[in-house]
Amino acid sequence: MALEERIDRRRTLIDLVGNTPLLRLARIDLDLPPDVAVYAKAEWYNPGGSVKDRPALWMIRDGERRGLLRPGMRIADATSGNTGIAYATLGAALGYRVTLALPANASPERLRILRSLGAELVLTDPLEGMDAAIRRIRALVQEYPERYFYPDQYNNPANPRAHEESTGPEIWVQTGGQVTHFVAALGTSGTFMGTGRFLRAQNPNVRLFAVQPDGPYHALEGVKHMATTALVPGIYDPTLADAIIEVRSEEAFAMARRLARVEGLMVGVSAAANVVAALRIARELRRGVVVTILCDGAAKYLSDHFWDDGDGRDGEGI
Repeated sequence: MALEERIDRRRTLIDLVGNTPLLRLARIDLDLPPDVAVYAKAEWYNPGGSVKDRPALWMIRDGERRGLLRPGMRIADATSGNTGIAYATLGAALGYRVTLALPANASPERLRILRSLGAELVLTDPLEGMDAAIRRIRALVQEYPERYFYPDQYNNPANPRAHEESTGPEIWVQTGGQVTHFVAALGTSGTFMGTGRFLRAQNPNVRLFAVQPDGPYHALEGVKHMATTALVPGIYDPTLADAIIEVRSEEAFAMARRLARVEGLMVGVSAAANVVAALRIARELRRGVVVTILCDGAAKYLSDHFWDDGDGRDGEGI
């Protein structure tokens, strides 16, 4: 048999988006009742290393179908890092160049990854958070509308649709339809909105919990405190959540260290915040399957000093 007949040449990097593992967090809290389990989607298995590959791919494909993204145009958006890496990764695979606005305090690892992927970066005032990056990219696109395709992840319905068509169905199948609680942080809100809507459609009794920082000044990169942000995402529906759980940055840092040392899972701070919230819920249950999202791995945060703190036991009381 010829080599080309033995190799499936149709499979590309794009085909690696989604279908991530669902992991049981078996050791993070040994005192949970026997009929309560906490699971998490390992989203660093996506080719760009985060959950953001899903909406990035859906928005790019939607732009192509609608004729808004054409050969020779650049993809341009505001990002805290992960969506930008997804755009740059998938854009390279599909033949598109990428321009990104992001806060200048993005981790050195993220900046190096983005530059290595060939992305053009516009760095904005970190004190103004993502709102400044959004305003900057909007101004650029408005000045050169024929040059850029602006997915606008904060307002694009294809963002939550990605999770309604992939993340939600995967969780439903992976838990055998037994999921009772879903927990996810609010950034663009796409993960929470799309996954939550799907799960609620399958079972109206599924409880949905949104996670946000405990105030406007925090270190949970990519996560919004909706009550104080100047630019609330257009895709966000505040009526979907059964409740909002607030997590302090220090709690997320401690949980990131604990997940590494107890579960062997190196994750980012927003993923750790999700686990903090999921455990709060799980500890109140007698029976249930709590599912959350490990948004990305820790590789893009290893220069952060919080890894050096603690004694390996911190996070136990979170």
